[in-house]
Amino acid sequence: MSQLRIEKIQELMKQEISQIILQELKDPRIGFVTVTQVEITRDLSSAKVFVSIMGNDEQIAKSWAGLNSSLGFIRREVGHRIRLRVTPELKFVLDKSLDYSDHIQKLLLQIEKQEHSKDAE
Repeated sequence: MSQLRIEKIQELMKQEISQIILQELKDPRIGFVTVTQVEITRDLSSAKVFVSIMGNDEQIAKSWAGLNSSLGFIRREVGHRIRLRVTPELKFVLDKSLDYSDHIQKLLLQIEKQEHSKDAE
C-alpha cells in the first residue's frame, strides 16, 4: 500500500477519533484528552492512537481507564465513518511529548529570569 494513502488514513482516523472522544463519548471519567497522532501498520490491521491527557495523576488515571473501556465503541464508530475493508484494531498510547515540551519551556523561562537578574545586578 502506498505511503501517501497510509498517511491520509492516519490523518483521517486522527480527526475522526478526536471527534468521537469529544462529542460521542458520555463517560464522565474522560477529561481533557487530545489525540496527537495515529500510527497504522502497512496492512491496516492495527493502529496506535497517541493521546495526551491533561490533569493531575488521578484525573489522568480516570481518563485512561475511561478511554480503554470505550475502545470497542470507538473502533465501531471509526469503522462506520471510514470505509475500509477491515477496521484496524486500536490501542491507546499515552503521549508525554506535551508534558516534556512544557517542562523545557519552564526551564527556558527560569534560565531567562536568572540571566535577567544577573544583568540587573
